[in-house]
Amino acid sequence: MPRHHHTLRTCALAAAIALGLIAQSRGAHAAETETLTVAGGCFWCVEADFEKVKGVKGAVSGFTGGTTANPTYKQVTGGSTGHYEAVQIRFDPSVVSREQLLHMFFRSIDPTDAGGQFCDRGDSYRTAVFADGAAQKQAAQAAKSQAQQALGQTVVTPVLDAGRFYPADAYHQDYYKGDKLILTRFGPKRQASAYKAYREACGRDTRVRQLWGSAAPFVGS
Repeated sequence: MPRHHHTLRTCALAAAIALGLIAQSRGAHAAETETLTVAGGCFWCVEADFEKVKGVKGAVSGFTGGTTANPTYKQVTGGSTGHYEAVQIRFDPSVVSREQLLHMFFRSIDPTDAGGQFCDRGDSYRTAVFADGAAQKQAAQAAKSQAQQALGQTVVTPVLDAGRFYPADAYHQDYYKGDKLILTRFGPKRQASAYKAYREACGRDTRVRQLWGSAAPFVGS
């Protein structure tokens, strides 16, 4: 075989191996992330809490659990869709496990309240875990039982099967750190300041601290 043909075959083989390694690396990277969907009242607050957790790649505010396709925020909060305000958390399970996230979730809400969360009342503000598959459902049920035992009160937060998740409008994503000037009942404020004022006025951290004390993972953060 001519030498240049041998060289071309060697180069082609090396290129094929390199492409295979790249594809394998991309597949491994994709396998490194998992998704957990939870509803904990105001999705701005849940998103803000979990985006602070090491190993969480991102959190998206949206709606799930209902029957209306592509619901609007107004429709969901109006109570006619069956949807919950929810957050889809994408995380690296080699850094933070689903069990750890579920443990934190139950201690970041009032899981004894079936009518909403804190100052936000109505079906769209109820709490829930939307389990994607048997493993997540088992982990969620275990976390719920542990929370109930730790709290000494009945935990009403259900573990439901995951369904279609609809991301909310861009306006609601990362609301807690937005810089847009908006008019609120507290006067004109930047989104981040409005979020802090809302969270304080709604009594979220006060109630969570009352229930969970030092076990609350996000109070004061």
